[in-house]
Amino acid sequence: MDMNEIKEIFFQECEEQLAELESGLLKLNDGDRDPETVNAVFRAVHSIKGGAGAFGLDDLVSFAHVFETTLDCVRSNRLDPGPEVLKVMLKSADVLADLTNAARDGGSVDEARSRQLIKELEALANGEVPQASAVAEPVAKAAPVVAAPVVNDEGFQPVAFSFDDFETDEPALMEMPTYEIVFKPKSDLYAKGNDATLLLRDLSRLGEMSIHCDMDALPTLDRLSPETAYFSWKVSLKTDKGEDAIRTVFEFAEWDCDLDVSLVSGDAAPAGEELPMQPVPFDLSILDDEPVGPIGVIEEEEQLAAQQEIRNAAVAAAGTASNVLQMAQSAARAPAEKSAGAAASAAAQSAAAQQAAASAATPTIRVDLDRVDRLINLVGELVINQAMLSQSVIENDANGTSSINMGLEELQQLTREIQDSVMAIRAQPVKPVFQRMSRIVREIADMTGKSVRLITEGENTEVDKTVIDKLAEPLTHMIRNAVDHGLETPEKRLAAGKSAEGTVRLTAKHRSGRIVIELADDGAGINREKVRQKAIDNDLIAADANLSDEEIDNLIFHAGFSTADKISDISGRGVGMDVVKRSIQALGGRINISSKPGHGSVFTMSLPLTLAVLDGMVVTVANQTLVVPLTAIVETLQPEAAAIHSFGSNQRLISIRNSFCPLVDVGRILNFRASQADPVEGVALLVESEGGGQRALMVDAIQGQRQVVIKSLEANYTHVPGIAAATILGDGRVALILDVDTIVAASRGQSLKPEMSLAAAG
Repeated sequence: MDMNEIKEIFFQECEEQLAELESGLLKLNDGDRDPETVNAVFRAVHSIKGGAGAFGLDDLVSFAHVFETTLDCVRSNRLDPGPEVLKVMLKSADVLADLTNAARDGGSVDEARSRQLIKELEALANGEVPQASAVAEPVAKAAPVVAAPVVNDEGFQPVAFSFDDFETDEPALMEMPTYEIVFKPKSDLYAKGNDATLLLRDLSRLGEMSIHCDMDALPTLDRLSPETAYFSWKVSLKTDKGEDAIRTVFEFAEWDCDLDVSLVSGDAAPAGEELPMQPVPFDLSILDDEPVGPIGVIEEEEQLAAQQEIRNAAVAAAGTASNVLQMAQSAARAPAEKSAGAAASAAAQSAAAQQAAASAATPTIRVDLDRVDRLINLVGELVINQAMLSQSVIENDANGTSSINMGLEELQQLTREIQDSVMAIRAQPVKPVFQRMSRIVREIADMTGKSVRLITEGENTEVDKTVIDKLAEPLTHMIRNAVDHGLETPEKRLAAGKSAEGTVRLTAKHRSGRIVIELADDGAGINREKVRQKAIDNDLIAADANLSDEEIDNLIFHAGFSTADKISDISGRGVGMDVVKRSIQALGGRINISSKPGHGSVFTMSLPLTLAVLDGMVVTVANQTLVVPLTAIVETLQPEAAAIHSFGSNQRLISIRNSFCPLVDVGRILNFRASQADPVEGVALLVESEGGGQRALMVDAIQGQRQVVIKSLEANYTHVPGIAAATILGDGRVALILDVDTIVAASRGQSLKPEMSLAAAG
């Protein structure tokens, strides 16, 4: 693997880290104060900084370092993540994403904005850091003491041990910054060959330090596991090396431990500078594998026996923290092995359980998208060939009982399972797209002076990656429109009895084999009088046109239509909602508007889960073969003469269970024939469209139900009104896939021509 490939992997991981960063910041913004959320945010920035440093991306490293420092203040509870703090951090996350994209694609970022945010982050870190009232309590000048757990009726009560706090006559040393380091290893640290004692020894080389070992987590012998880390350390370190030098000691172990570094007294050295070197009177031998000198004084013989029993059992059964236990063991060598066997047995069982849990973790691999696309295309061709083979066998086997026929049925089932499995590989949650919208909302809100809150639901709803990739552009336009046009200013909202903060809700869910995405706002709703007048002024409708509320709402999808009073960087140029409509239709979807004046608007997009295959019903209309998406069909009917009723000059209704439904001649709508066919001689398909109610589509006959592979008609021919796509049937013929919503809209008198269509609602 060459360096370019490694770099590409780094940028792919950056995308994941940036998504994790924004997700965590949004949780904090919603009031989540879980320490793990803060740690996840910190780790994301730290990972990006570390990788960027390996590739010499200095701008990215510099910004990430300042961002990381401020996040560390939050992590150590020195900075409260209030609304104003999080506002700066969310903007910083945006800049971090811009810097990452610029490093990958060779673009540029707004340097003035970056410098301003660096100043704001530094101000947060420096201004909010409290001055510690006192450094760690001095230890009485005596020999270092180790106090081991004391046995009582309730079990073992661990008592911490500490090393001597050395004094010095050097005034400069006493003025050095003092850091408090909390170091808690995880079991993985020891499993990977790291040693806590060696890390502490390296840390001691940075300056004078005192150590406090916390053994509160040490269990009783029958519960002790040899692969579990129980000890943690609190270190007070006087050093002129700075925080970066401290973290460098734990650089290769930071993900396998909980590490917190905080400045408790003095001033940290500026980046890249060090205070004058001073002698450090710390005896490194105290951290050697074989400590020297007396470790402690134990007065009661009974306590000594209990303490030694714990040490021996821990050393025998638990390999973790072995060096620390050896230091305690060297204080008193009296053997006591009474419970070691039981501890080792329990520890072995615990280790086996942990190993089983680890093996249950689901492994993942990163696969190039082109390979998945090729696999999907090949599976599509397999489906077509399987259908052709089945068709040939059916035509040559009138009885349909041959072994070949039975084998083909099994092949069909296997082909379907393979196709479903391959499609599942491309299925991804819409979360990345939804997270991207958070930044759009923040930027537009700042530009318009509005207070906006974005709420997302159903982020884990999965859809084909092709759909996700093409969903970002229409959603961006809709978000901008909702914030700029839909929501009122804080003053107007307060005057209307609403809260000053507007709400935009973005929701995704599965419905009838499709994904439905709703964008709702609690703004003023669509001003229908203004929209109607604008349409009249633009000669889109006649002044005396009688339009329903739905038809007026759908006027906003006309190209060049805008109700903005003035042109701005956000809107008013007539580009936006017509792009949304075309993008959604290009995905085989539809969009519907529901607006209530004074209460807001809801835009509903219905999209296919995949652009590769669909389940459809093959029908015949005027000697043409069409495919109707199965998700749109409610039921099929054989019309009777008594159930058909005329309405108006050329409209017909069909009676279905004491209700009337419009009857639509598909052949007449598509101009396959000049006159309407007799409904009694055909079949009616009761369909349901988004926002358009139910219609009965009249076709000549039903050939059957099958899964078809979608082929783009626009890419291979041209756009045909009323037709969504095409497919290849088992006999090799090309069949057109019906656009049910456009047909339903045309039945209400709306034109099939794309440039004249008002059928956004279906």
